[in-house]
Amino acid sequence: MRTCCIYAVRMTLAVKQPPAADRVYSHVKQGVLERRYEGGSLLTEGELAEAVGVSRTPVREALLRLEAEGLIRLYPKKGALVLPVSAQEIADVIETRLLVEEHAARKAVPAPAGLVERLEELLARQKQQAAAGDFAGAAVTDRCFHAEIVRSGGNEILSRLYDQLRDRQLRMGVAIMHSHPDRLAKTLAEHEEILDALRSDDAETAVGLVRRHIGWFAHLARGEVR
Repeated sequence: MRTCCIYAVRMTLAVKQPPAADRVYSHVKQGVLERRYEGGSLLTEGELAEAVGVSRTPVREALLRLEAEGLIRLYPKKGALVLPVSAQEIADVIETRLLVEEHAARKAVPAPAGLVERLEELLARQKQQAAAGDFAGAAVTDRCFHAEIVRSGGNEILSRLYDQLRDRQLRMGVAIMHSHPDRLAKTLAEHEEILDALRSDDAETAVGLVRRHIGWFAHLARGEVR
């Protein structure tokens, strides 16, 4: 018994927390992506240090990393401004997604082994999240659905390029689901259609569906969606 207790204590001590700056970075980034820290919010070092339970030094380090990623802008002696998602950012992401995902959809026919099954699992998960009103979770699964199609092509360079869009996609996805909650049902239906086209080995239909699916966001960026 004593030996087990000593082992348990040693194991507990062996599990170290991530560095303080990493904890602050994760806290703020998750808050921005999930809209707990909305665009236009001003975050102060003191508030973040208290929220995470660290000193101000790692807060500054984390905020510098987040500024380099384009999520915040630092103002000396004031704090960090969470940058809103701009129409230009949406347009740039959409343009890049169309270039990558139309190519990926065409290359995914015939569907590689396991792709259809993975997409079915992701679609089922997204439906559950939609039913529960979990917009943040649904946005993550939405992004995974599209990333699986891109990765199925086996082009590591293209996959890494697409991964660079991840944070922007998640942030935009959550914001859009909150402002257009009816869009989630439409997204699920369109994912089902894309999946059906891949099951049928219909490349041109799959590409057209992806173009229409992503194109809706382009209309949103131009202010054509109400």
